[in-house]
Amino acid sequence: MSIHSLHLNLNTGVTSLASRKKEKYDLILEAALKVIAEHGFHGSQVSRIAKEAGVADGTIYLYFKNKEDILISLLREKLGELVAKFNSSIQEGDTADEALRKICEIHYTALEENVHLAHVAQIELRQSSIELRKEIGLAVKPYIELIESVIRRGMDAGTFRQGLDPKVVRLLIFGGMDEVVTSWLISGRKYSLSEQAGKTIDFFLKGLS
Repeated sequence: MSIHSLHLNLNTGVTSLASRKKEKYDLILEAALKVIAEHGFHGSQVSRIAKEAGVADGTIYLYFKNKEDILISLLREKLGELVAKFNSSIQEGDTADEALRKICEIHYTALEENVHLAHVAQIELRQSSIELRKEIGLAVKPYIELIESVIRRGMDAGTFRQGLDPKVVRLLIFGGMDEVVTSWLISGRKYSLSEQAGKTIDFFLKGLS
């Protein structure tokens, strides 16, 4: 075997191992999402998550320090996927109000399509300890900063009025969407969440203009 072939085989092996580790990591997170949504965070033992994922209990600790770490990682991954969707959806030529509309539409649609995620994000996180919520806040930060960047873009373009405090506005927008999703869940999902996006954004834009 040539040195070149050896390097190729080694690289392929490393890539394959990394791929398998990522697959198992994602599998555990999806299992955790389902278990926590169905049994609550405090009722979701690591052993139950492992059983749902089809792995040994000890395998969980190869990827996560504890159950809290699983929850934080889960939220970080899912919010990261949302931010990626926003970034791929928002075009350079979009106005700030168009960008904000897309954010709201994607937010509502994603949670409507993944009820387990909606339940964990809206119900379970509110019952977390102060320490855990601080960590969760760090996971949410990129999403909040994305909203702030849209607000600043709108102010720079004159779409949104001057004098707004972007850091306050970003929290109001995120909090407003958050409350709409919570109300939808509490109602028993009797109506379409995604169809609330238009009314939500129209309300926000009146306050921003």
